[in-house]
Amino acid sequence: MQKSILITGCSSGIGADAARGLAARGWRVFASCRQEQDCARLRAEGFESPRIDYCDEESIRSGLAEVLAATGGRLDALFNNGAHQLAGLVEDLPRDGLRAIFEANLFGWHDLTRQVIPVMRGQGRGRIIQCSSGLGLVALRWRGAYVATKFALEGLTDTLRAELSGSGIHVVLIEPGPITTMFREKGIPHFERYIDWMGSARRADYEAHLIPRMYHPGGRDMFELAPAAVTAKLLQALEARNPRPRYYVTGATYIGGYLRRVLSTRMIDRIVTRL
Repeated sequence: MQKSILITGCSSGIGADAARGLAARGWRVFASCRQEQDCARLRAEGFESPRIDYCDEESIRSGLAEVLAATGGRLDALFNNGAHQLAGLVEDLPRDGLRAIFEANLFGWHDLTRQVIPVMRGQGRGRIIQCSSGLGLVALRWRGAYVATKFALEGLTDTLRAELSGSGIHVVLIEPGPITTMFREKGIPHFERYIDWMGSARRADYEAHLIPRMYHPGGRDMFELAPAAVTAKLLQALEARNPRPRYYVTGATYIGGYLRRVLSTRMIDRIVTRL
């Protein structure tokens, strides 16, 4: 029987590459997007593409219902992937901006995951794969809102894995690090909506560091890889008989994981404040 997977955030980047890579591998891929026009584009490519917006509870319910109706009530895997960033100093993060990024990057993921678990429990097996980040291991400046969502995701996922032990449902974290996507560009509207950087006490820091990086990026980041690198790890997590709890993708994530294991918090702080 052809295995099925629901992937979120498939309009571009990691999600789009994963959808195409798994389809080529023989999976039945439900490639969901937040916006209907992106779903329509993927349907034109031949994908089944339900609309799922993590900030829209009804779309989560109806999108999953569409998938289950197509599969006869079965789902082998879920890849939670869609997310956005909200760059800025922590002291400049307004409450509504922090609430919005948690809705998109954590609460919606949790909602969809909770609805998938009974399906997988009923069939006695399944894979829940969470696309975390190297920033779920080590924090960096300017990324406080995104780091907070990924640290929360790491803790929630580790707990879920322990609670589902022995159920036949494997819960896995993938931690990419820098990947060539439109992630930075797509974060600009959220930055412009929520961050009053011109009124910040540290406006000069924004002008010297964040603004040039956001609006005038130059070249690739150190250790940056193509989205296909994430797809390769996703395939390992899906097809391994006994998948690992975590899959690192880029060199940056391997370094971050190593630093977290061997160095004190103070030493890590000294390192990241130079980045």
